[in-house]
Amino acid sequence: MVKNANIKVLPWCPFCGQNIDPPVEPVHRKMNEFTAGSCQCGAVYTCDPTGFNVGAAMVECMVYACDDNWDLAWELTPDEDYLSGRLDKYDEQTHQIVELGNLDGRKIKGVLYFIRLSKDYAELSKKLENHKQKQSDQLNPAPKNQDIPEMEPARDPKRLKKKARKQEVENMAEAADIDGLVDLALDDLKTLRFLQRLLYVPDEEKRWHYAHILGQVCRRLSTRKPGAVSDLLHRMYEACTDSASTHWGLIESIGSIIAARPDIFGGFTRHLLMFRNTATSQNHVLWALGAVAAKRPDLVRNTPFYSLFSFIDHPDPTTRGLAVRLFGMINAQEVRNGIAGLRDDQNELIIYSDGKPVRTTISELARAALTKMETEIDERA
Repeated sequence: MVKNANIKVLPWCPFCGQNIDPPVEPVHRKMNEFTAGSCQCGAVYTCDPTGFNVGAAMVECMVYACDDNWDLAWELTPDEDYLSGRLDKYDEQTHQIVELGNLDGRKIKGVLYFIRLSKDYAELSKKLENHKQKQSDQLNPAPKNQDIPEMEPARDPKRLKKKARKQEVENMAEAADIDGLVDLALDDLKTLRFLQRLLYVPDEEKRWHYAHILGQVCRRLSTRKPGAVSDLLHRMYEACTDSASTHWGLIESIGSIIAARPDIFGGFTRHLLMFRNTATSQNHVLWALGAVAAKRPDLVRNTPFYSLFSFIDHPDPTTRGLAVRLFGMINAQEVRNGIAGLRDDQNELIIYSDGKPVRTTISELARAALTKMETEIDERA
């Protein structure tokens, strides 16, 4: 077998898994050494194209993450105040990771160094920032009032790590033991695979329960191992596109995970629209988008959501109701008249919230959506 000597892939963020843009010259240069960039999840990165100055790149990345506040940068503690990561064999000229370190006869030794601040220090950094333009152009922060979990406490490195077992994971998920599942996942990432397998249970209510549990476990796990959650999302999307496998519980779980940490995984939202025209998954797509919109409506509005407008006239009451709920959350004034026409639609449907069924009517959802739209108009007036 001839070994491929030229394997190349686009660089990605080690925290959220999304492809990143090429690093560029920051707007306000201070040290004048390295190019830098930022990911939509809040991580920042610097590039050492030679691989010989990684230490200096690390320092500049830390200062860059702290908005050039050196005093704050030196106070940070690894794993407690920030997470770090790196990508090796990066070629700055082509913006690629070259697996074997050689491209057209050139040695590729570049390094991308990443830092993502924890919640408290990220907020402090924003308060200490003196240049609002830098905030917009360099760090691209997420909207205010985010529900971000506290970083999971560091576990004792000398502890005897536990191994995940299928039956144990199922019992803990059934009992909604989030604490136990998070502890187990930090020791053994197979916990996530076992949780994913639970989604194939025939009982619909159990599937929704497990999808909610998976979202809550990933919410807390992402404070320490966001890359593992990103990998899980990638696997779920791949399973959804596999025509030979069942999609039970996958889209609901994807929605639960994104909604639990939209600040990190919001970039995965747009991919849900790929499954909007499949009869067996369109309701799950509408629910998942609604779950994300409840936390970050801007993430849904930044997708081509107008392709969903026709669902408010769908013959299936559940589809109509879920569409109305979604459009109310994202303040879709474009379909306000269509929603107004459903104020007297008394068809019932069940919408799951926190893994539990809630019975409602399209009329109730339409009136709630119209009230929210009117409130949005009044607040902007």
